[in-house]
Amino acid sequence: MTGEATNIHATAIVIGKTGLLFLGPSGSGKSTLAFSCLAAAKPLGLAAMLVADDRVLIAKQDGSVTAECPPTIAGLMEIRYTGIVRMPYISKAEMHFAIRPVDPATAERLPPEDEQIDVTGSIRLPLIRLSATSANPLAIITAKIGARLD
Repeated sequence: MTGEATNIHATAIVIGKTGLLFLGPSGSGKSTLAFSCLAAAKPLGLAAMLVADDRVLIAKQDGSVTAECPPTIAGLMEIRYTGIVRMPYISKAEMHFAIRPVDPATAERLPPEDEQIDVTGSIRLPLIRLSATSANPLAIITAKIGARLD
């Protein structure tokens, strides 16, 4: 069964076969963290693709959460203070985790275990909170999920 897609403010990437959906307000560090993950995956020999930056069409499809890129922004990513860059991309992918950039000055030191987030009214994903200034966000995500992203 295919659900109706909802257009949300987010960034979606795939590392290996794992979909990561970065959520948060404008300027919170979504694109920067996603870009850092994509860049860190390459030297590790992992496939790394942008799905969409800034706007993501999110839907529940056959029990999975899928992210799709609006065609007008396919392959484009904004790197704040640098501009728009072209990235290798895939137009649609399954999402497995939501990533929320947090400000270390105000964030909970130990957020709840097994936390989930409502992406839309009917879509929930496991949530990983991550400092917006993390030096190696991909390593932290890998440690948090307890698996390699391949």
